[in-house]
Amino acid sequence: MDWKPRGPIVLVGTLDTKGHEVLFLKQRLSEMGAQTFVIDVGVLGGSPFEPDVSREEIAGEAGASIEELALKADRGEAIEKMAFGLAAWFSKRRDSIAGVLAIGGSAGTSIAAAGMRELPMGVPKIMVSTLASGNTRPFVGISDIAMFHPVTDFTGLNRLTRSMLANAANAIAGMCCLPLPAAETRGGPPVLAATMFGVTTPCVNRVRDLLERSGFEVLVFHATGTGGQAMEQLIRDGFIAGVVDITTTELADELVGGVLSAGPHRLEAAGKAGIPQVISVGALDMVNFGPPGSVPQEFRERRFYQHNPAVTLMRTTVDENARLGRLIAEKANAASGPTLILLPLHGVSTIDHVDQPFHDAEADAALFQAIRTHAKVGVVELDAHINDPEFAARAVEELLGLLKESGRKIVAP
Repeated sequence: MDWKPRGPIVLVGTLDTKGHEVLFLKQRLSEMGAQTFVIDVGVLGGSPFEPDVSREEIAGEAGASIEELALKADRGEAIEKMAFGLAAWFSKRRDSIAGVLAIGGSAGTSIAAAGMRELPMGVPKIMVSTLASGNTRPFVGISDIAMFHPVTDFTGLNRLTRSMLANAANAIAGMCCLPLPAAETRGGPPVLAATMFGVTTPCVNRVRDLLERSGFEVLVFHATGTGGQAMEQLIRDGFIAGVVDITTTELADELVGGVLSAGPHRLEAAGKAGIPQVISVGALDMVNFGPPGSVPQEFRERRFYQHNPAVTLMRTTVDENARLGRLIAEKANAASGPTLILLPLHGVSTIDHVDQPFHDAEADAALFQAIRTHAKVGVVELDAHINDPEFAARAVEELLGLLKESGRKIVAP
């Protein structure tokens, strides 16, 4: 292998319980010519070898000591402190790490993933975890951590664990060694962001096509909570030059209590960064839940649409739409950069159309009127449905105008 590392591959593990497995990874990577850097995040017991970064140093990053954590014997506090310490350690070295490979059970995964989430997107991150076949959102969050399921627990090396760990080592080596395609590296066309849901796909696909023809690269984020969070993190990181926020549905889940909320600060990052943004109201006709049985009892008399067996959509009400309209207007008003709100007067999603199950002219009118009343930025109203071609064309036209108006030097990071 023609190894050209950008820096060391960091190995993370609780060496008191996973020391032999981490040593196996270190040896495998060394055989391939990779430089490794081992961090011990254990608290109790010894280690079969000396790490490059001790558990004492990681605990110190969190203002704690290993001796105190061990004496308290409070597993929850120990995990919290070591996770905080590792995150602090990584945050100081964001640009000097080639990649991270970690192994762990529930504790090790919580600690290692907290550190990985501090690294920029694109830095290879592999978490070999016994929890990888379950709900990984608490660990992955909005990061690009790859979760790898070892099938068996880490209780020593055997023919299966050796195979699984060797595959993980090979994977991180390939990620860190092999070059990315030229189009995936920095220095390409300016990057714009868009938000999409299944019910706004026709619109966003047209927007993306038109913007790409204009020389931009477009990142499309699925508005599932983590999608909106990921987009806004990239905005904060300075990666995005402008936003066409077609699908703001995550605000409805946050307001009403659905499962796809992006948190209370959704629709704020672009405004704070001062980058141009066109905001619309895509899929604000719905709140998301899981299977029908998961819908809270308080909503059982509402109007629903079964999107698929695992997704139940609930129609937003007149009152909820009025509150959402005011919320969008207030967030847009707070923006420091060029901002415009674009309204599709004939419906905000595929199923909010005449003869479709979520068509509700009164609810939509409440949404639009609240925006008209409270917005201090420009509001453009189109006599069109959100998925009509003319709506997508106008969204692109307005964003390109805002980009020009901003006077910012639009270059890729």
